Amino acid sequence: MKFRVISKDPQCEARTGQIETAHGVVNTPVFMPVGTAGSVKSVSPDELESLGAQIILGNTYHLYLRPGDERVARLGGLHKFMGWNRPILTDSGGFQVFSLARINEIGEEGVRFQSHIDGSRHLLTPEAAVGVQKNLGADIMMCFDECTPYPVSHEYAAQSVERTVRWSLRSKEAADGADQALFGIVQGSIFKDLRMKCLEKLTGIGFDGYAIGGLSVGEPKQEMLDIVNWLTPQLPAQAPRYLMGVGTPEDLVEGVRAGIDMFDCVMPTRNARNGTLFTSRGMVHIKNNAYTEDPGALDPDCGCYTCKRFSRAYLRHLFLSRELLSYRLNTIHNLHYYLELMAQIRAAVREGRFEQWRSRFLAAQENMTVREAED
Repeated sequence: MKFRVISKDPQCEARTGQIETAHGVVNTPVFMPVGTAGSVKSVSPDELESLGAQIILGNTYHLYLRPGDERVARLGGLHKFMGWNRPILTDSGGFQVFSLARINEIGEEGVRFQSHIDGSRHLLTPEAAVGVQKNLGADIMMCFDECTPYPVSHEYAAQSVERTVRWSLRSKEAADGADQALFGIVQGSIFKDLRMKCLEKLTGIGFDGYAIGGLSVGEPKQEMLDIVNWLTPQLPAQAPRYLMGVGTPEDLVEGVRAGIDMFDCVMPTRNARNGTLFTSRGMVHIKNNAYTEDPGALDPDCGCYTCKRFSRAYLRHLFLSRELLSYRLNTIHNLHYYLELMAQIRAAVREGRFEQWRSRFLAAQENMTVREAED
């Protein structure tokens, strides 16, 4: 993997860049749709490409449990298995082990856990997590880390940081010789001293990129933004910077302003399946009675397939009828919104007008929030 910074906004830390991988070039800042089990729910790889998706995220935990990483490897790797020829980043599985497993026990060796699928017991170690990602053939792999919950004591967070650093070193050793990039993950909860300690030790080990983990796990939004704004400029400038699991459109804009290059979140796809849609005129809850006979497009300013062809009334009918097409059309729209947002951000940064663009965007979001509250 190669990375280079192409442009930087003169008024803030926002920047554009390019990540070169074996499966293509990724222009940053970039949003990565989440393909948990080897698919981005309800949409095909062709549709993802047409929407402008450059890279997607695969989930180590889920693919390890089903269908199994060794089976995927025998079938040619995750790219071939799922018919996606562009780059793939895989997470380490750490977050899912701590959040989804019925029972988990953390030790120096790794984490013993019980599958949420069938109750089977497993041990996930740093070496095993990297081994799974090797088998999947990810372009970018993530170190195995401990994602602490919120709230957490400073004492426990400190112990967790030390464990994450030791696991990161073992991940680096396990990845040695692999033709895949490996990112380290900076942990430390909301404690700046622990975040800095973790970052210093990870940069001492040396990774191809650096991620901020352990945020958007229940802490107040302002605390999350404070950590992102303070920590991001201190991540190595010559490497990609990745904010994991975040978030809303406003979060992405603020992350870019701080210098983040990469984002992922289930929000656009999960919200689509729940009937909550992002538009240029505010959030639309498509099940609302107001749309029963609404002949208009979901978003008159949107050029996606859903908005060009179908009415709000039809989308409401599909959702209330639990038609599978509802999930597909809603997901196409929400992903288009997110990916188009990132394209606008990249253009604004390249042209040195990101701060002005951000001010207009946030003001519009605030106005839409007020109108929604009044309605």
